Amino acid sequence: MSAVLRADSLTRVFRDAWGRPRVTAVSDVSFEVGRGEVVGLLGPNGAGKSTTVKLLLGLLRPTAGAARILGQPPDSRAARAAVGYLPEETRLYPHLTATETLAFFAQVAGVKADLPALLARVGLTGAAHRRVGEYSKGMNRRLGLAQALLGSPELLVLDEPTSGLDPLGRRDVKQLIGELAAGGTTILLSSHLLAEVEDVCDRVLILCGGRLAAQGSLWELLSDPDELTLRLPRLDAETLARVLAAVRAETGAAVTVQPASLGLEAYFLDLVARLGAGGGQP
Repeated sequence: MSAVLRADSLTRVFRDAWGRPRVTAVSDVSFEVGRGEVVGLLGPNGAGKSTTVKLLLGLLRPTAGAARILGQPPDSRAARAAVGYLPEETRLYPHLTATETLAFFAQVAGVKADLPALLARVGLTGAAHRRVGEYSKGMNRRLGLAQALLGSPELLVLDEPTSGLDPLGRRDVKQLIGELAAGGTTILLSSHLLAEVEDVCDRVLILCGGRLAAQGSLWELLSDPDELTLRLPRLDAETLARVLAAVRAETGAAVTVQPASLGLEAYFLDLVARLGAGGGQP
């Protein structure tokens, strides 16, 4: 798998007014992200996630190490043309409509785009000609995502992409991420919503104290080699008792039984779908 995004021993030290080292925000971070991968960047507040993203995008210069996008320095024209970026906070011009906003940024970037199709893709067709100043936070987030998709970037960097969205909006964004990855787009996603990361990411990178504490696929990191989960259809009490007795006889271990759970988000989405409600704009 060819690397679209690469970090080699990235280090960033912030200095005080006299040039003395004050804070090492990122230290010796190395990883690769392959084409079509969705990789989650995780860590507690202050772990170095934002600094790492800025180093990867060429918005900060590393004290040591290097980042590469498609083999090029991140501040090069070729690298920047290949990247779409959704920052943590969406700041757009409130007096412009959604269509005018995308047209403006497309002109600045020198790219052509089918704006109605792009707005439809993020669920904003019905609000295409409303001023951005009238938008909710969730609608602003959708428009920011549309802006990041201008020019069909090969690499998409998303910082808290579902911030401000309701469960329906989060579902739509997760589906869109899956579609983009299936089409070959590489995605680096930073989020505090761990359930969201589990839903969409192939691998995760976990930063702690500015260092890469762990990385790998979700299966590698989360699987418990000492236990198994067995899903069964609902059984009557007598049949269940025989099954549990057989397992205890074979293993000599205690067995716990819990009803299967959908999860709150899955339950909410199923309920809304059955009631036929909540399908409008966020």
